[in-house]
Amino acid sequence: MADYDFDVLVIGAGPGGYVAAIRAAQLGLKTGCVESRETLGGTCLNVGCIPSKAMLHASEFYDHAANGAMAKMGVKIDKMSLDLDTMHGQRKDAVKQLTGGIEFLFKKNKVEWLKGHAAFTAADTVQVGDRSVRAKNIVIATGSSVTPLPGVTIDEKIVVSSTGALELAKVPGHMVVIGGGVIGLELGSVWRRLGAKVTVVEFLDQILPGFDGEVRKESNKILKKQGLEFKLSTKVTGVTVKGGKAILTVEPAKGGDAEAIEADTVLVSIGRKPNTDGLALDKAGLSTNQRGQVEIDHDFRTAVPGIWAIGDVAPGPMLAHKAEDEGIAVAENIAGQHGIVNHDVIPSVVYTWPEIAGVGLTEEAAKERGEVKVGKFPMMANSRAKTNHEPDGFVKVIADAKTDRVLGVWCIASVAGTMIAQAAQAMEFGATSEDIAYTCHAHPTHSEAIKEAAMAVTGKPIHI
Repeated sequence: MADYDFDVLVIGAGPGGYVAAIRAAQLGLKTGCVESRETLGGTCLNVGCIPSKAMLHASEFYDHAANGAMAKMGVKIDKMSLDLDTMHGQRKDAVKQLTGGIEFLFKKNKVEWLKGHAAFTAADTVQVGDRSVRAKNIVIATGSSVTPLPGVTIDEKIVVSSTGALELAKVPGHMVVIGGGVIGLELGSVWRRLGAKVTVVEFLDQILPGFDGEVRKESNKILKKQGLEFKLSTKVTGVTVKGGKAILTVEPAKGGDAEAIEADTVLVSIGRKPNTDGLALDKAGLSTNQRGQVEIDHDFRTAVPGIWAIGDVAPGPMLAHKAEDEGIAVAENIAGQHGIVNHDVIPSVVYTWPEIAGVGLTEEAAKERGEVKVGKFPMMANSRAKTNHEPDGFVKVIADAKTDRVLGVWCIASVAGTMIAQAAQAMEFGATSEDIAYTCHAHPTHSEAIKEAAMAVTGKPIHI
């Protein structure tokens, strides 16, 4: 039997794959990583998390100037205009620097980049282009791609995915977003700030499925106030493109009269599906579940010895940071260490303005498990939010009524994505609401709202 080419071969160089490859190499394993893109970093770094944040950040500046928010603080701009090419340029520059950074890390850690698509030919062998590669351990980290809407063709010009929505050459007059989840709300917010009319069509009766119910309602109210239009409990039955415009046919989710909506741009963002096409999993003795995912055990092993799976292609939330943590853990497990990811404490963030974040159980899910205590604190009573003119939102702490252990924390605040890290760390250590309440927080900071919400669990907040 021929020698192995690698101790570890990772298929995919997204947040899960590239982290797994680097960690495996750090642990002394001969490591290769297969990636077909011209740059490393996967969807997240090339056309997802990173470029969308660059556009969200830039569009926030524009909106604050255009809507008078800066003028209210004494920053008056007599003449302003949108230079969309420059805005796109800074987005591309951020992506270029970060993808180049990963390539540098591969070289530094001696990870070999195999450029091309991988397909299994046996349980321990894959074909990459004209090269056959054999590895002791193979990690499937192929990520996910946009879920198509049946009968709707994405041309990335008028009907776009999240990738095309980042590349629009001009601000559309009217953008219709199909799907009221994280991606739709973020990219819809970008183009609304830059001047587009934005209509969000959501099949469910509320936006942000999976988030805390109170947070979903409040987020809807805040975003509506910013100018986003919502058509909830509504399904799209068809999209036709004619004369540079799109006509959407929609009707009530429970049935009823149809109506037509004309749009310059349609963003399809109804979710993502695992990438397994072309992998020839059957030749490795693997199959996918009903959701198209590769099933794994607690240690990220698949049903076939020597093959592992992490990130979006495996069960669990499709989040870059979940994939990263799994990348570290799987490499450590392969090296004979004890890599663990606590899937009960994975934060979720929506980078709208304000940001929306949560970790742990929603109030609804927590109540299904037993009696709970809930503490809330409004951002309008937080001194830093007040001075920054950021009154929208609140923090909510959900604790077990008997043990006081924190089960979930939910925030709507301008920096909720950063604030939620404290809550996640507290929960990782098994904190009670009292632990958070009696931890000294710097003043004035937005994070004091977490302390006050924790105090509110026992009905004793100070500033309300």
